[in-house]
Amino acid sequence: MVLVGALYAMVGIVFAWPTGHARAWRLAAWIVSIAAYAGHVGYERLRLRSSAFTGALRVALAVALGAFGLAVGAIAHSISAGTSSDHRRLLLVALAVWPAMTGLPAFLVTWIAGRLLMRSSGADTR
Repeated sequence: MVLVGALYAMVGIVFAWPTGHARAWRLAAWIVSIAAYAGHVGYERLRLRSSAFTGALRVALAVALGAFGLAVGAIAHSISAGTSSDHRRLLLVALAVWPAMTGLPAFLVTWIAGRLLMRSSGADTR
């Protein structure tokens, strides 16, 4: 979970560095993040055989950790770029808002998908 969360943060930060072809880099970051998300969901379900709730919770925590890391990266960038203190105050709010804003939808999507997969496979839907 921590490794995937770190991967999300690293992708968000590293893929933002190149200034040319920004749209292509953003798309690449989305593709890598989606692949990491799908891989984590698959790992939880197929390898660990987690329940829908437990798997969704772990995936959501990884997503939230990645968003937290991205907020930390944004704060570090704002300090090095010398942005205003008002901007930095907003980024401090992002330390809580970004993880909630990404973790909750990740939990819901993963949990619903897990429940549907368990139901269609006839598995126990704990």
